[in-house]
Parts: sequence; C-alpha cells; structure tokens
Amino acid sequence: MSFYTALSGLQAAQTDMSVISHNLANVATTGFKKSRTEFADIIASNVSTDPRKMVGSGAVVKGNTQQFKEGNLQTTSNALDLALVGEGFFVMKSTGTSDSITYSRNGSFQVDSNRNVVDSQGSYLMVYPVDNDGNVTATGQDGLTNLQLQQTSGEPKATTKVQTAVQLSSTSTPKTAANVFKRSDTTTYTNSVATRVYDANGNPITMTNYYVRTAGASPAVPAGTDANGNPTPAQPATTGTWDVYTYFGDQPMEVSGVDKVTLQFDSTGSLITTAPTQPITFDAFNPTSGAALQQVSLDLRSSTQLSSAFSVNSKTQNGVAVGQLAGVTVNDAGLISASFSNGDIVPLGKVALAKFSTPTGLRQIGNSYWAATGVSGAASLGAASADGFGSLMSGTIEGSNVDITEELVNLIAAQRNFQANAKALDTASQVSQTIFNIRS
Repeated sequence: MSFYTALSGLQAAQTDMSVISHNLANVATTGFKKSRTEFADIIASNVSTDPRKMVGSGAVVKGNTQQFKEGNLQTTSNALDLALVGEGFFVMKSTGTSDSITYSRNGSFQVDSNRNVVDSQGSYLMVYPVDNDGNVTATGQDGLTNLQLQQTSGEPKATTKVQTAVQLSSTSTPKTAANVFKRSDTTTYTNSVATRVYDANGNPITMTNYYVRTAGASPAVPAGTDANGNPTPAQPATTGTWDVYTYFGDQPMEVSGVDKVTLQFDSTGSLITTAPTQPITFDAFNPTSGAALQQVSLDLRSSTQLSSAFSVNSKTQNGVAVGQLAGVTVNDAGLISASFSNGDIVPLGKVALAKFSTPTGLRQIGNSYWAATGVSGAASLGAASADGFGSLMSGTIEGSNVDITEELVNLIAAQRNFQANAKALDTASQVSQTIFNIRS
C-alpha cells in the first residue's frame, strides 16, 4: 500500500512542477494568466473504522486554479493596443467556418488587409455599433459586430469658387513685349500663387495664378475722338497694369476664349472701376483627371498694389476632398473613433466586454483564449467603465501576471516534494526487499 501512497505523491508533485513550468514558459505571453495546483488528501473509511487508527492513501490533484489578477501594464505607440484595467474580457470571433466566440485578455490588435481590427491569430475584435454621436445602437450578443476601419469619409465637392487676395508691388519692373508669357519660364512673369482645388471626384489639383506686370504708371486721358472721328472714353490715371494667367493643373483657363485677365490700379493701390469688379467666371472645361465638366470663378477684387513687397493676404476655395483615414483613437469607455484628413471624426464602435460569475471555470483553449463552460456560467456583456466592468487604456497592453521569483520558489518546493515522495517509495521498496530476503 505504501507504494501507491508514495506514487500518488509523486504524481501530484509532478503535476505541480508541470503547472509551474507552464507558468514560467508564458512569462512573456501577453494577457496570460497563471495557474496554481491545488491538492487534497485521500482517506478511505467507513462507519466501523476507528478514527484514531485511520491511515491515508496519498494525495490527489483537485484542480489547476487560474489566477486572474492583473498583469503588468506595458506602454506602446499603437492606439489599438488595449489593456483592461479591472474585470472583463475582450470578445473575439474566429475567422474560420465555425465563427465561434471566445474571450481574451490579450489586447494587442492590428488591422488586416480588409481593414478589420484583429488580434495576432486573425480573430475579429467584436464591438457594439454606434451612431454619429457615439451612442450604442444595439446590445446583447446578437448586436455584436466586428470592427472595420472605413478608409474614407465625406462626399467630394468640385471647386466652383476661388478667392485670392494678393499684395502686388508697385516697384516691380514691367515686362517688355519680348518677354512673352510662358509658365515654364520664370523670367516671363512677376509673381505666382498656387491654390489647392478639387475636381468633382475630390481629386486635389493645383490652380496657379501668374501675375505679369505689363505697364507702369500712366496719366489720365480725357474723353475724345479717334482718328476716324469716333468718340473715345476717358481713361483714369493708373499706377500699374497687370495681366493674370490662370492654370487649372496644366490647363489654361479662358474667359470667352481669352487666356488672361487685366488688372489696373489707381493711385491708392485699389482696383479702378474699369478693372474686374465681379468674380471672373472662366469657360467650362473638362479636367485632365477625367472628372465631370467643371466651371470655376476667380475673385481678385481684394487685390491691391502698394510699394511694399509682394505677399498673399488670403486664399480660399469651396471644394471638398474625400477624407482619407488619418488615425484612430480609443477612449477609456472603449469608444473607437477615426479621424480623417478632411477634419471628420467618425465613431466606429464601442468595444464589447464580457465578464463571468466564476471566471476560474473558464476553459483555456490556447493562444490566450478562453471559452465559457457550465462552471464559469454564461458571459455577461457590457462596455468598459460601466456595470462593474473595468476601464480601457489605449496604447497599453497587459503582460503576463507570472512572477518569476515566486514561481521559482514554488518550483523548488515542488521539487523537494517530489524528492521526498521518491524517498518514501525507495524506503517502501527496501522494506519489501528485506521481507523477501527473510530465510526460514
């Protein structure tokens, strides 16, 4: 009988060492929870047994109890790295044919080729859908959906109005007739201004205005007649004349077939009444990007000419590009929002969390996943920072809760237990051998 008693102790100590070794092997596993071996003694008795003469029959492993205390938190630069502070599990959905629901404390997430938020095993992070204000629109397990990042936001709008106010310098040297305007030759124009505009598909295009000073100051000319006796209108005095050439990308813009607009300034530096006093509407054109027919107006009415250096006072346009995904943020309540290049901020979902009445009854299935069992009870679903669930920390992951020092001490103790039971087995063997060696 002593053989079996010692053997049960050996088996129990071996199980203990195996559990401790498993803990140590996962000391660097994100979200791992260590286990502790629990033992019980074996006693066989009946009603007629004298309790003072009972002898035990060894030890048995009653279970490996999981320890769900929090692991160390590690800061990262990834906004989709999430750590749960407090009670709860992330709800994960496998990508296989079974679409099974599992639970995890491993909050290291990334984006796959289809823009789904997944863990290192490719399982989807499940969230609750939300409206534009971030309010949850569906609850319960049937309301869960996998989180997918949208790539764009907003509707494109073609640029139809451009306003440019520049300060032209009255000290600029006029270009001569020999300096025929060529946009590729900087010596043929005085200044240029580039404005980002958009076609009907939201594609960005550079619209460039080239300013060419063609004449300096000129005196006022009274009304009169020309050589044929036809009346001529009076001409006001000017301090400078400028031709403005406009290009939409590489396309020259025209007004009734003319590719330039002329600006004249009076002695105060303001546009004179014979210059454009309304926005200039260019002829409709088809952008080279292949977008729909487009017509643009250019407002130059706030331009001035003074003795100071050239400067751009303001530029505006009314086109809108489609916003491209620029970043993702997650708040403490688990609300995931995406920001876009056009300034839009769109709520995408709220991280769903699960908790259990008896988490130690969860079944470990590997890869830092747990599955619900009859012992653990069914999952209670909710969101972070509500109904007793923990809060979320973005840019942080929860490490293993294994304490190396503690486990090594436990390993030494388990080794001593194994050696003691081995010695008991050896002693029982020697006693048996002595009995076998008795001679009559």
